[in-house]
Amino acid sequence: MSYLGRQLTVVAIPFQVFTITGSSLAVGMIGLATVVPLVTLSLAGGAIADAVDRRKLLLVTQLLSAATSAGLALNAMSSSPRLWPIYVLAALSAGLAGVDLPARNAMIPNLVGRELYPSAAALGQIQFQIGQVAGPALAGLIISQVSLAAAYWIDVASFAAAVIALLLIAPQPPEGGGTRASLSSIAEGLRYVKGRKLLVGTFLIDIDAMVFGMPRALFPALGTGFFGGGAGTVGLLYAAPGAGALIGALFTGWVGGVRRQGRAVIIAVVVWGAAIATFGLVPWLPLGLFLLALAGAADVVSAVFRNTILQLSVPDGLRGRLSSVHIAVVTGGPQLGDAEAGAVAALTSPRFSVVSGGVACILGVAALLRWAPDLARYDAVAETRRSDG
Repeated sequence: MSYLGRQLTVVAIPFQVFTITGSSLAVGMIGLATVVPLVTLSLAGGAIADAVDRRKLLLVTQLLSAATSAGLALNAMSSSPRLWPIYVLAALSAGLAGVDLPARNAMIPNLVGRELYPSAAALGQIQFQIGQVAGPALAGLIISQVSLAAAYWIDVASFAAAVIALLLIAPQPPEGGGTRASLSSIAEGLRYVKGRKLLVGTFLIDIDAMVFGMPRALFPALGTGFFGGGAGTVGLLYAAPGAGALIGALFTGWVGGVRRQGRAVIIAVVVWGAAIATFGLVPWLPLGLFLLALAGAADVVSAVFRNTILQLSVPDGLRGRLSSVHIAVVTGGPQLGDAEAGAVAALTSPRFSVVSGGVACILGVAALLRWAPDLARYDAVAETRRSDG
């Protein structure tokens, strides 16, 4: 319920910015406004998650995130909404997500155990993608039929579900009592990554897909211009990748039996890039939505295996900090992708930006494999035996 509400704001912010400015570049700049607090506070949040009760940390971040959505609602209700509060509150919300997500991810392995983690990650993706599908479609309906402010206020109300769920979970302190949060503890997590090309490869391949192959900032322009629709069409474009990801997540029962998980990540990202590039070439909305859905299905497969490789390759005492690096990549990449897509579209056209980004994504995978062949060779069964030994 909480993530469903969050998706209303994810659609409302860029739609409102585009309504005020009429500029895809201005929409893309939301990414630049959010990426710095997101990355910075994600690294700090990972250190905090390895130092304190992760459940209590999540309670604080959820309440503060609700306050940012309330600020967006109040701005939208004014007679002439201002642009700068949207950027400021979006940046604050991104920073809070940077603290929230590492703690959330670090909790899961201890809740379900090592052998069940791939299946748990798949179930998590189902929950995540339900919000990705229903949220944007519902956002388009609410914005067009009620108001932007209503979308923001529903998001505020949905945070109650997150608070109630957290209160039902037992305390979640890190194993061993935790490590005091400090710059040195952050540095310890970064040192762990250094020289481990497998982990770095999982980060870089996601950056490649999101920075070059993420056309999200162009959806308002494509929906209202190229496809000739309105807020409802824009909402469908935002919802389509989530719809495909949901379908993909529902059929991920096979993930626990995959040994070559790195190879699965590579194939999924290539499919993502190809689907996005083709989406930029088709003028028919139903086919475009199908291609976005195909890209979303490929992305969820990549996400499940990247999460599994990360969480099962590091000790619990470092999971918060390593999760923070992962979160900075996963959530910061799309923000940079928004900026890249908006900038290229401003120099050329939205369609050229989409096609060139998809092609660049595929070329990036080829370059990464030359640098980090360990990713293609990763064997989950051998890694489990090594850890148990």
